[in-house]
Amino acid sequence: MNSFISHNALLLLLFLFFAKGTITFAQDEVTDQDSIMLTPPGRVVINNIYVVGNEKTKRNIILREITLQTGIYYDWEELISLIQADQKKVYNLQLFTSVEITPLLTGSEQIELLVAVTERWYIIPNIIFNLADRNFAEWWTNQNRDLSRVNYGARLIHNNVGGRNEKLRIGAQFGFVRSFELMYSKPYIDKKQKHGLSAQFNYFTQKNIPIKSSNNKQVFYQNETEDVLRKTNTTLLRYTYRGSYYNFHFVTIGYSNTWISDDVFIQNPDYFLHDDNTLRYSLISYTYRHDNRDNIAYATEGQVLSLGLNKYGLFNGDDVQDIEFTLNANKYKRLDNRFHVVSGLSLNYFFGQQQPYTLVRGIGYNPNFIRGYELNVIEGQFVLVHKNSFRYKLFETGFDVGDYMPLDEFSYIPFKFYLSANFDQGFVNDKNKLPENTRLTNTYLFGYGLGIDMVTLYDMVFRFEYSINNQNESSFFINFRAPF
Repeated sequence: MNSFISHNALLLLLFLFFAKGTITFAQDEVTDQDSIMLTPPGRVVINNIYVVGNEKTKRNIILREITLQTGIYYDWEELISLIQADQKKVYNLQLFTSVEITPLLTGSEQIELLVAVTERWYIIPNIIFNLADRNFAEWWTNQNRDLSRVNYGARLIHNNVGGRNEKLRIGAQFGFVRSFELMYSKPYIDKKQKHGLSAQFNYFTQKNIPIKSSNNKQVFYQNETEDVLRKTNTTLLRYTYRGSYYNFHFVTIGYSNTWISDDVFIQNPDYFLHDDNTLRYSLISYTYRHDNRDNIAYATEGQVLSLGLNKYGLFNGDDVQDIEFTLNANKYKRLDNRFHVVSGLSLNYFFGQQQPYTLVRGIGYNPNFIRGYELNVIEGQFVLVHKNSFRYKLFETGFDVGDYMPLDEFSYIPFKFYLSANFDQGFVNDKNKLPENTRLTNTYLFGYGLGIDMVTLYDMVFRFEYSINNQNESSFFINFRAPF
């Protein structure tokens, strides 16, 4: 994370210098190189916390992430450790391109704490131009680079409404999947900043849809007249409780309504598991999430744990009655300045014997994948995946384009490159043992290979990987998100 003290921070530093006297550390002896060894005090107390650079973001949103408090004595080593942790927490708000917390010694045991941030560009008119398929390899190989499978449209995203870290997203999409979306989230609705709410509405239609899988690959269908085959609208309301810095609780209630054409039933009579063109159900879910990573977009240190329980069908009239359990646990361990290892476990389990095809899970659907099997979907009621990467930081650089870019938020473009050695393994249990998919279901799977990961502006991630699976199939894959 690149960081620096802004112009405002320097002004504040000068103010503290002249207002309270010279900022000094205890001076030790002078070495032969005439360098001065600075010895910090054993303990210090924070008199004030100053926040600079937050032109839009409210001060309380930043202070919510900071453990350090005024009026409390800290051992110096403890202070430095807490500063490093607090920097990561503020950065992981994803509101700033840089964060630096600096202790300014103004007396023998007195300090001022300076929090200097550089804000991102929050209002993003987003042009939608993406592939409708699960990943790039699916589109390139299985769908023969069909340009009709492209989505296009526009989306307006505001990532910091009112400076309170509220999110607003509204968009319309055309092309392969036509959709409309509206989402608003308010992370804190109380003064203590523990409770939050969000609401989301999605509507989409499709003329070409996956109707089943065969030989562990998706089968798509479109009728001759290119009619709409599927319409879906979903409404969700979510409550969030954040009792501590790294622990979150989510309770979501919602309603889903999906209509399909009669032609879909001809192709797959079990698409909905009941004799009706409409699938309606209510749902409620609970998720616990512990997240203590140095960078939530591409972590090199820390851990994240997510446990979820979803109940589909709350009333007797609902068309689905099932329970789903999910688990995702990732551990990131930094070995030194260049090497780190990552290990992640994903589990998904449906209690029911069979699900409507709109709820089918498996390897190949995010977040469950095994490198080397990007072209496949391995579907079932129990999914277990263990992913591993050993990464080496090749180099880090950046370009100052301020002379050509009028917006300060985009004036510096950073790049980090990592070499990654990968090994993934997993298993899918299909209770129904569908004969058309037995090649890869109910059997041990693994894949391995090498890759290059690139992390750039606003924590965007690009992965270029060559992978081989235990079916002796190999290929080069391009992905646009972090694997963990």
